[in-house]
Amino acid sequence: MKEELLDIYNSLFEKYGPQNWWPGEGLEIAIGAVLTQQTNWKNVEKALLQLKKANCLNIDCLKKIPIEKLEELIRSSGYYRVKARRLKNLIELLSINPKPDRLALLAINGLGDETADAILLYLFEKKCFVIDSYTFRILNRLGLYDGKNYLELQQIFMDSLPNNLQLYQEYHALLVKHAKICCTKNSPRCGNCVLNNCCLYNSKQNK
Repeated sequence: MKEELLDIYNSLFEKYGPQNWWPGEGLEIAIGAVLTQQTNWKNVEKALLQLKKANCLNIDCLKKIPIEKLEELIRSSGYYRVKARRLKNLIELLSINPKPDRLALLAINGLGDETADAILLYLFEKKCFVIDSYTFRILNRLGLYDGKNYLELQQIFMDSLPNNLQLYQEYHALLVKHAKICCTKNSPRCGNCVLNNCCLYNSKQNK
């Protein structure tokens, strides 16, 4: 699958250009990775703006702020009570261990593979490929992978691609971009897709 995955990256990069992800910088990246669970980025941006207005995009504030106040600030992100607890636990970890490894992040209740890897890749610049629902969708429609095993698909990407931090960051961001603009969950815009010449889903639709 190595050649196919590299071809996909090149096609998407030519179409959309560099994405320069993740939105935000520093601790904001980790906060955003938690808040984006089960919601869209527009809702996350609203929550981040409220945290910024409250001068609470730093460890000291997030440790001291009452959880009820934190819940109110991040309400727009949805599941705000659950996410507030996760943020508190994450901040507690980061205050003790400023550069936690994957196992330490996964030990936090509610932080799964995707969230942990997003924090590692974009905040701590560790070379790990982030898999999300968009990745599964695109690879499934292309006919390259029909499973739902996060670690298996992650390993396929990492075995197939050069071991390059910027490539991992850009590729993940490009897949997200393509899934939102073209390879949407419902009514995908196959006619505008740069991958339709190698897409199993598209070929079936045109029979």
